[in-house]
Amino acid sequence: MAERRQVYKCEACGNIIEVLWGGEGELVCCGQPMVLLKEGVTDAAKEKHVPVVEKTADGYKVKVGSVAHPMEEKHYIQWIELIADGISYFRFLNPGDAPEAEFCVKAESVSAREYCNLHGLWKG
Repeated sequence: MAERRQVYKCEACGNIIEVLWGGEGELVCCGQPMVLLKEGVTDAAKEKHVPVVEKTADGYKVKVGSVAHPMEEKHYIQWIELIADGISYFRFLNPGDAPEAEFCVKAESVSAREYCNLHGLWKG
Protein backbone atom coordinates (compact mmCIF):
# COMPACT_ATOMS: atom_id res chain seq x y z
CA MET A 1 0.00 0.00 0.00
CA ALA A 2 1.40 3.37 -1.01
CA GLU A 3 1.47 6.07 1.67
CA ARG A 4 1.40 9.86 1.41
CA ARG A 5 4.79 11.45 0.62
CA GLN A 6 6.45 8.17 -0.36
CA VAL A 7 8.61 8.42 -3.49
CA TYR A 8 8.64 5.65 -6.12
CA LYS A 9 10.81 5.15 -9.19
CA CYS A 10 10.33 3.09 -12.36
CA GLU A 11 13.49 1.07 -12.95
CA ALA A 12 12.68 0.78 -16.68
CA CYS A 13 12.10 4.39 -17.76
CA GLY A 14 13.19 6.48 -14.74
CA ASN A 15 9.79 8.05 -13.94
CA ILE A 16 9.68 9.28 -10.32
CA ILE A 17 6.44 9.96 -8.45
CA GLU A 18 5.55 11.21 -4.99
CA VAL A 19 2.34 9.85 -3.51
CA LEU A 20 -0.17 12.62 -2.79
CA TRP A 21 -2.82 10.34 -1.33
CA GLY A 22 -2.18 6.72 -0.34
CA GLY A 23 -4.28 3.86 -1.65
CA GLU A 24 -4.53 0.10 -1.79
CA GLY A 25 -3.36 -0.45 -5.38
CA GLU A 26 0.13 -1.28 -6.61
CA LEU A 27 2.05 1.46 -8.41
CA VAL A 28 3.05 0.17 -11.86
CA CYS A 29 4.97 1.77 -14.72
CA CYS A 30 6.23 0.17 -17.94
CA GLY A 31 4.39 -3.01 -16.97
CA GLN A 32 6.33 -3.58 -13.74
CA PRO A 33 5.95 -2.52 -10.08
CA MET A 34 7.62 0.77 -9.18
CA VAL A 35 10.37 0.72 -6.52
CA LEU A 36 9.85 2.52 -3.21
CA LEU A 37 12.83 4.80 -2.57
CA LYS A 38 14.18 4.83 0.98
CA GLU A 39 15.48 8.12 2.36
CA GLY A 40 19.14 8.18 3.28
CA VAL A 41 19.90 10.23 6.39
CA THR A 42 23.61 9.62 7.03
CA ASP A 43 26.27 9.96 4.39
CA ALA A 44 29.78 8.52 4.46
CA ALA A 45 30.37 8.99 0.72
CA LYS A 46 32.77 11.45 -0.87
CA GLU A 47 29.87 13.44 -2.33
CA LYS A 48 27.65 14.66 0.48
CA HIS A 49 23.91 14.21 0.03
CA VAL A 50 22.10 14.98 3.29
CA PRO A 51 20.22 18.28 2.87
CA VAL A 52 21.15 21.04 5.31
CA VAL A 53 18.33 23.48 6.18
CA GLU A 54 19.10 26.97 7.44
CA LYS A 55 16.66 29.69 8.44
CA THR A 56 16.99 32.98 6.57
CA ALA A 57 15.32 36.37 6.95
CA ASP A 58 12.82 35.45 4.20
CA GLY A 59 12.30 31.75 4.91
CA TYR A 60 14.64 28.77 4.48
CA LYS A 61 17.66 27.85 2.39
CA VAL A 62 18.42 24.20 1.65
CA LYS A 63 21.95 23.22 0.65
CA VAL A 64 22.79 19.70 -0.45
CA GLY A 65 25.58 18.38 1.71
CA SER A 66 28.00 20.05 4.08
CA VAL A 67 30.32 20.05 1.04
CA ALA A 68 28.68 21.24 -2.20
CA HIS A 69 27.37 18.32 -4.25
CA PRO A 70 28.61 18.00 -7.87
CA MET A 71 26.22 19.37 -10.48
CA GLU A 72 27.61 17.68 -13.60
CA GLU A 73 25.75 16.33 -16.63
CA LYS A 74 26.06 12.73 -15.41
CA HIS A 75 25.79 13.38 -11.66
CA TYR A 76 23.56 16.05 -10.16
CA ILE A 77 20.72 16.88 -7.79
CA GLN A 78 17.46 16.73 -9.74
CA TRP A 79 15.21 18.34 -7.13
CA ILE A 80 15.00 19.68 -3.61
CA GLU A 81 11.79 19.51 -1.57
CA LEU A 82 11.09 21.59 1.54
CA ILE A 83 8.27 20.32 3.73
CA ALA A 84 7.13 23.27 5.83
CA ASP A 85 4.28 22.77 8.31
CA GLY A 86 3.06 19.86 6.18
CA ILE A 87 3.16 21.72 2.84
CA SER A 88 5.60 20.65 0.11
CA TYR A 89 7.61 23.13 -1.94
CA PHE A 90 9.85 21.97 -4.80
CA ARG A 91 12.80 23.42 -6.69
CA PHE A 92 13.92 21.50 -9.78
CA LEU A 93 17.60 21.77 -10.70
CA ASN A 94 19.75 21.19 -13.77
CA PRO A 95 23.44 20.39 -14.28
CA GLY A 96 25.45 23.56 -13.69
CA ASP A 97 23.02 24.98 -11.12
CA ALA A 98 24.10 25.44 -7.51
CA PRO A 99 23.00 22.46 -5.37
CA GLU A 100 20.75 24.64 -3.21
CA ALA A 101 17.34 26.28 -3.12
CA GLU A 102 15.73 29.16 -1.28
CA PHE A 103 12.11 29.01 -0.18
CA CYS A 104 10.37 32.20 0.94
CA VAL A 105 7.96 30.61 3.41
CA LYS A 106 7.22 31.02 7.10
CA ALA A 107 6.91 27.79 9.08
CA GLU A 108 7.40 26.35 12.54
CA SER A 109 8.40 22.84 11.47
CA VAL A 110 10.56 22.09 8.40
CA SER A 111 12.44 19.20 6.85
CA ALA A 112 14.01 18.73 3.44
CA ARG A 113 14.55 15.96 0.90
CA GLU A 114 16.58 15.86 -2.27
CA TYR A 115 17.10 13.42 -5.11
CA CYS A 116 20.51 12.67 -6.62
CA ASN A 117 20.28 11.04 -10.04
CA LEU A 118 23.00 8.51 -9.04
CA HIS A 119 22.60 8.05 -5.28
CA GLY A 120 18.86 8.41 -4.74
CA LEU A 121 16.67 10.06 -2.13
CA TRP A 122 18.04 11.83 0.97
CA LYS A 123 16.41 13.56 3.93
CA GLY A 124 17.66 16.17 6.38
